[in-house]
This record gives sequence, structure tokens and C-alpha cells, in this order.
Amino acid sequence: MSTVLQAKERKELRHSELRQIRESGNIPAVIYGAKVDSKPVMISSADLTKTIRSVGRNGVISLDVDGNKQDVVLTDVQSDFIKKEIIHVDFLAVDKSSKIHVDVRLVLVGEAAGVKDGGVLQQPVHQLSITSTPDNIPQQIEVDITNLQVGETVLVGDIPSAGGFTINHEDDEVVASILPPRQEEEINSGEQQEEGHPANEEGRETTPE
Repeated sequence: MSTVLQAKERKELRHSELRQIRESGNIPAVIYGAKVDSKPVMISSADLTKTIRSVGRNGVISLDVDGNKQDVVLTDVQSDFIKKEIIHVDFLAVDKSSKIHVDVRLVLVGEAAGVKDGGVLQQPVHQLSITSTPDNIPQQIEVDITNLQVGETVLVGDIPSAGGFTINHEDDEVVASILPPRQEEEINSGEQQEEGHPANEEGRETTPE
């Protein structure tokens, strides 16, 4: 069952009104979707925090706008990093049986064997775009890297896709790798870039003019 979040439609859209909304403990938001007209609303900051804690960042929320309920998912959260507070959110109106595209956090789990051997873990991808029905959106996608050795990589194709969602990335995209310690030092000191020049020049020489 969806958690209900109360919302009020916003009639005034002036900049000064946004400040007043925030000062009164509320957050301006927008509901949008293929089958609904975009609608500016406001919600209680405390209620939103409670709802996210209850259903998670990707959970389905029943948004009650002045008595009319609509299933939504949070698609965009704008924060003020200095004040550490949410200043605006976007809600996508969803139909629980229709698939949607969302970004889900990618979390590496476990301590890699290669790191214990002195290698350095690289994680070039921190979120994955997936296609799923709203009810099957995972809170996060976890990848166990415990057995990852120095020089090994984890690709998108290695991630189990059980769970009713499809990952919208190429199978050969790297999501984690363990670099040998020496290579990491070269990257940090810039030596590797310098070493790369002769190979490039060689490549140019062998290219037909």
C-alpha cells in the first residue's frame, strides 16, 4: 500500500511566494507526467522526510492534492547544500502497471580481495538508469565485490537483473575495477599521461598519410 503525502496546489507562482513557502516549513514541488497536466504544489518538509524514510527514495507515494490522490515517484530533488535542506522536488505521476525510466544508486558491497592486496578500487558509475514498473524499482542496486582481484573489473552485464527491472546500459560498461597500486601512483603523479605520448606519436607515424 502506498504511503499518503498531503499536498496543496500552488496558485501564486511569484518568486517571493517560494520564499514564503520555504519559510513556513513547506517545499515547492511540481507534479508532471504523460497523462497529467503539470501542476505546481507544495508539501510539508517534515512530511516529505518522513515519507522518504518510510517508502525510500524510489518508492511509490500516494500524493493527495486537495483531496485528489495520484500515485507518484520522486524524480528530482534539489537541495541547498549550505543549509542542508530540500528546496524543490519533482514528482512523476505514475500508473503502477506502466514501466518508467529511473536512476537508481549503485552500491558496492564488501571489501575486495584486490584492495586487501594493495590494489585501489575505482567506481566510475554511481547510478544506473533502469526501466521498471513503479512497484519493482529497487531502493539501490548492490554489487558484491568481495572476490574482485587486482586487475579485475565488474561490468554492467555481471549485475544480476533479477527483480523485475531492466538496466539501460551497455553490458560492457565498467562499474568497478581494481587498479594495481603502481598504476594508481602514476595516475596521481601524472606520470602515466607523459608515458602515453610516445605511443600516440607511434600511432601517428604508422597511420598512412
